[in-house]
Amino acid sequence: MRRVVSLVPSLTEAVAATLPGALVGATDWCDHPGDLDVVRIGGTKNPAVDTIVKLAPDLVVANEEENRAVDLTALREAGVEVLVTEVRGVPEAFSELDRVLRVCGAPSRPGWLDEAESAWARLPDPDHRARAVVPIWRRPWMVLGRDTFAGDVLARLGVDNLYRGHAERYPKVPVEELRAATPDVVVLPDEPYRFTADDGPEAFGGLPCALLSGRHLTWYGPSLAEAPRVLGEALRAALR
Repeated sequence: MRRVVSLVPSLTEAVAATLPGALVGATDWCDHPGDLDVVRIGGTKNPAVDTIVKLAPDLVVANEEENRAVDLTALREAGVEVLVTEVRGVPEAFSELDRVLRVCGAPSRPGWLDEAESAWARLPDPDHRARAVVPIWRRPWMVLGRDTFAGDVLARLGVDNLYRGHAERYPKVPVEELRAATPDVVVLPDEPYRFTADDGPEAFGGLPCALLSGRHLTWYGPSLAEAPRVLGEALRAALR
């Protein structure tokens, strides 16, 4: 079994679920599974490169969006093998997960990955479509823009991101402009910013708001199997 360090929470969960014992290090943000007992190596944007190197991993798994190129370069220059994923949509999530797990040493495709892919393949065409803005941060307000995994997840559930054609992937947009766009629903995930019933909806003047699990909206791992149901229920409740 290969010794693996993960710099991505969703990949941490995927590797832990498939190859128990393979992980020797993970970020401070890797909170699934809850009983994961490995060396913590800092954040996704500021990993302790020296600590990772001392762990002597056979492989570091990372993501082109979540991790900084300068850190990945430093690891490679120290002689560490780094596998970098790129996930901009649901199909890529499945192919990249399969690639990562095989490189980590999985002898075959795990059952949970088949279940997740089947869950999305069975998803019926939406009865109607809703227009949404999807804040991911406030102070300043930032939203999902073009070419994002979360945007593709929502689109498959019948929710069209009004900023999907923006030149930037995560543009800063004043909240007044977001309100003026008159979306059918404001989608408020609990990560990276932790929107709650008391922090977020009050900024949108009575517009319907859907508070979503960030893990189900933005992670690509075992959570993908239940994401259609969990996210669909929350969206339908907001749009009643």
